[in-house]
Amino acid sequence: MTDKNITKDAMYDAVAPDDFESMLELDRYGNRSTAFDKIISATHDHFWDPLDKNYIDFDEPFDMENQALVPEDMVVALSTDYVSNHLSDPKERIRFINESALRMFSSILHGEQGALNLSASLCHVLKDQGAQEYAANQTREEARHVTAFAKYIKARWGRPVECGPTLKALLIEIIGAPEVYKKIIGMQMLVEGLAMGAFATFYVKLNDPLGKKLMQLVMTDEAFHHKFGKIWADRTIPKLSAEEHAIIEDWAAHCFQAVLFNLVGPNQQRDLYESFGLDPDKVIAEFAQIMTDEVRRDSMKEQTNIFRVLVKTLLNAGIITDRTKAFYGMYVDLEELRMEGDRMVGDDIAEDGIRYLQAINFKDRDSKPVSIAAE
Repeated sequence: MTDKNITKDAMYDAVAPDDFESMLELDRYGNRSTAFDKIISATHDHFWDPLDKNYIDFDEPFDMENQALVPEDMVVALSTDYVSNHLSDPKERIRFINESALRMFSSILHGEQGALNLSASLCHVLKDQGAQEYAANQTREEARHVTAFAKYIKARWGRPVECGPTLKALLIEIIGAPEVYKKIIGMQMLVEGLAMGAFATFYVKLNDPLGKKLMQLVMTDEAFHHKFGKIWADRTIPKLSAEEHAIIEDWAAHCFQAVLFNLVGPNQQRDLYESFGLDPDKVIAEFAQIMTDEVRRDSMKEQTNIFRVLVKTLLNAGIITDRTKAFYGMYVDLEELRMEGDRMVGDDIAEDGIRYLQAINFKDRDSKPVSIAAE
C-alpha cells in the first residue's frame, strides 16, 4: 500500500479503507503532525452556515426571465453563428444563458459532493491524527457547500441537472482510487484548483448578488482546502525519484486533459441544445471550428480562467517538468505564471470573505489578521 501511495512523509501514511484495527494502535495516539494545525484552527474564522440568514439569504430575488445570470461570453455556444442566429429573441436568449448557467452550477454541486465523499474517504485511510482531523474538518465544510449550492439551485431553477459524463467519470475515478496521491492531486489540487478558478470567475462576472455572496463564502473554505494539497506537494515532490515523479506528473496531466477538453464541451450539452430546438451535431461542428488551440490560449490569459489556475497550481507544486511543459505551454505562458509567485487568483476574494465572516462570528471580540498562507 505504501509504495502505491508514493508516501514521502509520515503524515500521509495510509492504510486500507477497511483496516480500522490500525487506527487503534497505541503508538499512533502519541504521534500527531502539526503541519495542519493552523488550517484546522482557522476554521473558526471562516465558519458560516448556509441555513442562517445572518450569513446568506437564499430568499433574495432575481428576475430570471428578464436578466441573464452571466455575460454572454461565458456561454461559448453563443459564439457560434448557428446558435446566435437561432436565439434572436432577447428573452429566449436570456433563458438559454440561464439554462447554461444551470449546467455550470449543477457541475459545481456534483463536484462539491465528490469533494465531500473524497474527504470522508481520507478520514478512513490517513493514519496521522492531524491529517485525519484536517480531512474530517474539510468533510464538514464540503457538506455545507453541498447544502448551499443545492439551496441556490432550488431558489433559481428548482432542481439541478444530471452530472456530465466526463466530470462523473473523473470524480468516480478519483474517489475510488486506492492511492492517496491520486486523491490529493486529483481532488485537493486539480478539482479544488478548478473550483477556485471557477468561483473567482463567477464572483467577478455573476450578475446575481446572491450568487456572488455564495461564491465568496465557499472560497473562504476552498482556499484552505487548496493549501492542503500545497503542503502535500511541498513535502512530497522534492523527495520523489524520477520514476515516481513521472507517475505523478502523468496522473496530473490525465486529470487536466479530462477537464480541459470535455468539462464544458458541447458534447456534454446535447440535451440543452435539443430543448431549444437546436441540432446538437450542428452546434458541435461549429464549436469545433471556433474553439481552436489559439482561442483556448487567448481565453486563458484571463487571471480568473479556471484552467489557467489549474496549470499554475501544478507549476507551483513542482509537478510540471520538461516531460510535460510543452503540453501545458500550448495554452499558457509558463514563465509568466512563474513570475506571478504563489498568490492564487481567489486568495484576495477569500480573504475579504473571511473578514466579512469574522465581523459576524467575532463581533464582540477584536478581529484577527487574515491569512490563508500554507505554513
